[in-house]
Amino acid sequence: MEKFRVVSLCFKLFLVIFMILVPVSIGQLTPSETRILFQVQKLLEYPEVLQGWTDWTNFCYLPSSSSLKIVCTNSRVTELTVIGNKSSPAHSPKPTFGKFSASQQSLSANFNIDRFFTILTKLSNLKVLSLVSLGLWGPLPSKINRFWSLEVLNISSNFIYGEIPMEITSLKNLKSIVLADNLLNGSVPDLQRLVLLEELNLGGNDFGPKFPSLSKNIVSVILRNNSLRSEIPSGLKNFDQLKQFDISSNNFVGPIQSFLFSLPSILYLNLAGNQLSEALPVNISCSAKLNFVEISHNLLIGKLPSCIGSNSLNRTVVSTWNCLSGVNTKYQHPYSFCRKEALAVKPPVNVKSDDEQSTRVDVGLILGIIGGVVGFVVVFGLLVLVVIRRSKTTGAGDDKYERSVADKMSVRGSPKPAIDSRRVPQTMRSAAIGLPPFRGFSLEEIEEATNNFDPTNLIGEGSQGQLYKGFLTDGSRVSVKCLKLKQRHLPQSLMQHVELLSKLRHRHLVSILGHCILTYQDHPNTGSTVFLVLEHISNGSLRDYLTDWKKKDMLKWPQRMAIIIGATRGVQFLHTGVAPGIFGNNLKTENILLDKALTAKLSGYNIPLPSKVRNTLSFHTDRSSLYKIILIICVITLCC
Repeated sequence: MEKFRVVSLCFKLFLVIFMILVPVSIGQLTPSETRILFQVQKLLEYPEVLQGWTDWTNFCYLPSSSSLKIVCTNSRVTELTVIGNKSSPAHSPKPTFGKFSASQQSLSANFNIDRFFTILTKLSNLKVLSLVSLGLWGPLPSKINRFWSLEVLNISSNFIYGEIPMEITSLKNLKSIVLADNLLNGSVPDLQRLVLLEELNLGGNDFGPKFPSLSKNIVSVILRNNSLRSEIPSGLKNFDQLKQFDISSNNFVGPIQSFLFSLPSILYLNLAGNQLSEALPVNISCSAKLNFVEISHNLLIGKLPSCIGSNSLNRTVVSTWNCLSGVNTKYQHPYSFCRKEALAVKPPVNVKSDDEQSTRVDVGLILGIIGGVVGFVVVFGLLVLVVIRRSKTTGAGDDKYERSVADKMSVRGSPKPAIDSRRVPQTMRSAAIGLPPFRGFSLEEIEEATNNFDPTNLIGEGSQGQLYKGFLTDGSRVSVKCLKLKQRHLPQSLMQHVELLSKLRHRHLVSILGHCILTYQDHPNTGSTVFLVLEHISNGSLRDYLTDWKKKDMLKWPQRMAIIIGATRGVQFLHTGVAPGIFGNNLKTENILLDKALTAKLSGYNIPLPSKVRNTLSFHTDRSSLYKIILIICVITLCC
């Protein structure tokens, strides 16, 4: 009997151990996905909801809460929901577009949204991704299309800015897109291809002016508090599955389409805070399922239809602050107010289909436009020729003066400036306002900025050397150019050269912020290495803006003319702002960079090397610069 009890006790103990250990062996994540979750924790800067994770954490068996949920299937993460406690832009002052800066309500300036999504997309089986109120900031990366299995995407209440990438339309399994309360703007991509999409919530952003194209299977559409400006699309009458429709606090104009009230599935209808006008038809019918209607703060006149009037049964209807009759006038404007405001409303531009437009295009008009553009290019090119030729004369005179000064310079004395500032116009002397003072950098600072010239930081390599991206200790982003001199030069000669480089600072140049000269004392016949620290322009090149259909819309005619003038002024400065002038520059659309304000800045210009400083003007003329400028003008004006 005693033996039986011992056997029974051992069996029970084995059973307990088995029940404890088996779930771990079955439900434990793969090591690679475990590492990914720890990386996510680190990139999100260890939010409170993710505290407590250790090497022993079994992520597949974490207890779910309102702030954290991880679901695994076959040892793979299929759902990741993380809800933080950071305020959204809806509860914070909205920054000006293009000027976002990290704050206490967002992740730090070190956060990189592109790297974050690169890591996150390695969870290849993810079906539900919810990252809410975590302070994420930056543009939504196009690599979001790597979530092949994704069905639910919720990145609401963050600081995501820019436009929704077109690549999101390739996620065929998407059923829900929630990007509410961010800083997104522009046009919404065509979502008609997402036939499984049931929920779209883009409220609290700055989308507009067009109403997005959606699949007829959509169930919930929330677009409140944006900048949409159009009439309510008539195509919505075919949306038989639509239950919730909220376009409040936009700029919709025109009449309210009566079919909205009778959609077979409609439950909730909010059209408040727009500029909708005219009277609703008295005899419209309402769906039996419709239980909430708000049409307040519009410009409606006349009487309410009976199905949303005083006899609307258990239906909630809010119609205040229109110009309606037959209701409590205490909360209505006078009729004259709505009529006056409706007349002042500028109607939206009707965008016709490509086929309709093409049938009405006048060939004579096209030829006239082309002729006008060509004429403008010719006239503008002639003006540029006059400016550059005058600049050449001035620059040549300055060069003669500078060479005479350089020839008389004492080797032992302090090096004198490479140009006489009194000979430079005041506009050029003040052109570098806004840049930090030119200074020398130590080799240690250069190495730290480029992470010891890590190959991943290499931007490109040209005839003049290598270009690296980097960060200074104050967090500012820079580019570092490495120039290896073939010949050895005296320290005085190098200092004269540095003085010349310090003048390459202009509003329309990618300016030089500082330098570092590395000499090899143990090898007297080895040439020195010069490191130049340049300002970093990260907004893309003119070519990017002319070839990317999304960016091209930002280049209106005033911006295009400003870019042409800016590039010309940059060339003029290179020819006359320093002595000797810098000619033979590699002028092309790829080397015209644009900052956040779309100011043109020339990059890739010739950095004068000590062995070439004196003879630069003799080997180059302004003719090639003229041809290149005219070619750029043609590209800018003809690329519409």
